[in-house]
Amino acid sequence: MRIIKNRTNAGRKRIYYRVAAIVTAAALFCVHGSAWNPAALRRIFCTAQQKGIQVSAAKAASGGTQENASEEDLRLYAQSAVLMDADSGRVLYGKNPEEKLPMASTTKIMTCILALEYGNPEEVVEVSSYAASMPKVKLYVKAGEKYRLGDLLYSLMLESHNDSAVVIAEAVGGSVEKFAAMMNQKARDIGCFDTYFITPNGLDAKVDENGKVHSTTAADLARIMAYCVTDSPEKEQFLEITRTQGYDFTDADGTRSFHCNNHNAFLGMMPEALSGKTGFTNNAGYCYVGAVESEGRIFTVALLACGWPNNRSYKWSDMKKLAAYGMERYQYRDIYEPQDFADISVRNGIAGERGTPFEEAYVSVTLQTQEENLTYLLCEEDQVEVKTRVEPVLDAPVAEGEEVGSVSYFLNGELVKRYAVCTDTAIEERSFLWILEYILKLTFFL
Repeated sequence: MRIIKNRTNAGRKRIYYRVAAIVTAAALFCVHGSAWNPAALRRIFCTAQQKGIQVSAAKAASGGTQENASEEDLRLYAQSAVLMDADSGRVLYGKNPEEKLPMASTTKIMTCILALEYGNPEEVVEVSSYAASMPKVKLYVKAGEKYRLGDLLYSLMLESHNDSAVVIAEAVGGSVEKFAAMMNQKARDIGCFDTYFITPNGLDAKVDENGKVHSTTAADLARIMAYCVTDSPEKEQFLEITRTQGYDFTDADGTRSFHCNNHNAFLGMMPEALSGKTGFTNNAGYCYVGAVESEGRIFTVALLACGWPNNRSYKWSDMKKLAAYGMERYQYRDIYEPQDFADISVRNGIAGERGTPFEEAYVSVTLQTQEENLTYLLCEEDQVEVKTRVEPVLDAPVAEGEEVGSVSYFLNGELVKRYAVCTDTAIEERSFLWILEYILKLTFFL
């Protein structure tokens, strides 16, 4: 009996010491995580591999923005001019592109696109005495007359009638002031922050109570035209109106008849001409905003202060020169680079469902995009750089879909596209309880 009792006591002591050792070991794993993590243990047996930041040049990209080209290169008449890639909004050539200037009747492209987006072309609208009082160029509508809104858009864009612009603004916005607020909001929405509208027709000598002048920049004006012909939900209707050569209509009662001719002569000067709007006031001089389309490329051009009488043809010279410049130098190129990523080590992470404290955890990552190409209009001097940044090591826990890096595309030093790099799976943290459970299983069940 005594021998049996002594053996039982000895067994209890062994169990006691074993449990104490287990708890101590588990505590050491947690308290000294940095010393006891899988990466540290693995370094005893092998060299850990990590990955970091990679920078590579894009495969076939080129181009330097033509804002770097001297203004004398093209010898433009316009005081301010911009050639823009309508798709990306990138300025390909600029002469004083950010100078704020009056834009005369080029204003009416914004009036037209807002009327198409927020108005009903079939609505019959009434002429106010204020609208009828507008100076020429005008349709000579009379107070109390009624017209179909869609007909007035042809009057607005083909003949540039100032009274039609006000009738449209009052019908769509409720008043000229409210419509101007809509114009300014739309300008901000599409990224034009140096533009301020006061009237729907662009007449000179209009200053509001804040002291702001009806004005824009060549860059903003080109961007507004780009919106009208590429992004607006009513772009097709806009193009149909602005490309129409002649249009006939009557007032709602059928008592007065009108004929409108398109004064955008550029439509007949180049086969690539897509759309455009002329403008002139004594303060603004001759202005023009237009778009050309060639081989899937759409360029917009804005010209401000492009001569005064008798220099009416200067704007056509500048327009043709800038359009040809864009079509000759710029082509679409794919700058996308496929990416492969190594798995990332996860400190203090559980390596799979049956991992051990001595195994290092890894997580796989992928690029978050469905795209297989990234095309930009580029010329020979453009420089494209692709920068890949991925975290070399992560700390557990790691969530599935967690962003751990990025792939960024830079065009001439400016970021043009960024893709996130995210984890494919989740990695749990190697906690005290998990370690304790593992050691207990190892001790009692193996």
